[in-house]
Amino acid sequence: MFDQIAERYDFMNRLISFGLDKNWRALLLKNLGALSEGDEVLDVATGTADVALAICAHAPGVSVTGLDPSTGMLEVGSRKVSEQHLHNRVSLVLGDAQDMPFKDKRFAASCVSFGIRNVPDRRKGLLEMARTTRPGGKVVVLELSEPREGPLAPFARFHIHHIVPRLGALFSGASEYRYLQQSIEAFPAPEQFGQLMESCGLIDIQIQPLTLGTAHLYTGTVA
Repeated sequence: MFDQIAERYDFMNRLISFGLDKNWRALLLKNLGALSEGDEVLDVATGTADVALAICAHAPGVSVTGLDPSTGMLEVGSRKVSEQHLHNRVSLVLGDAQDMPFKDKRFAASCVSFGIRNVPDRRKGLLEMARTTRPGGKVVVLELSEPREGPLAPFARFHIHHIVPRLGALFSGASEYRYLQQSIEAFPAPEQFGQLMESCGLIDIQIQPLTLGTAHLYTGTVA
């Protein structure tokens, strides 16, 4: 599915979120914590490498390994890495978030942006992120959500249920954006997802709602 929408994925993210996804990712970068030269960060579900490239700009001297199961998305990401001449700092790997081909405690921090809801077993994905991140490192999750409270919640839900699928079909020619709406609707409530992170051994869980609750930023620390 993601192979089919890879070429227009970045454009659709900007359009559907009204450009807010860039601001959300900026907050994700801050929550990665202090990074030193020579550190390596893991970007799970890296897709077209937007976050991986942003990490490089945010933290000079830091390298990034991006993992994704879609060859189409990684092909687009590889082009962007080449255009920015960052092959020496960004490595893109084809793989499964539930069974990562990395050693324990390899990374200084890890993150996943708009991807954890697509992992069939989210617990396995979080456990793998915790396993491959060194003690004291941050595990940061940025994910879309369906607002359940507040006076503007009905309008946000209307956008997710009706506008997002129609825009996806119109501009990408892909009915797969109906899946986006369904996956957001099925994602657990913020408190439940925070508890799942805690059950995976992460501590100091912080949950930050973004833009009327249309997205949430979750941060945990590896014990």
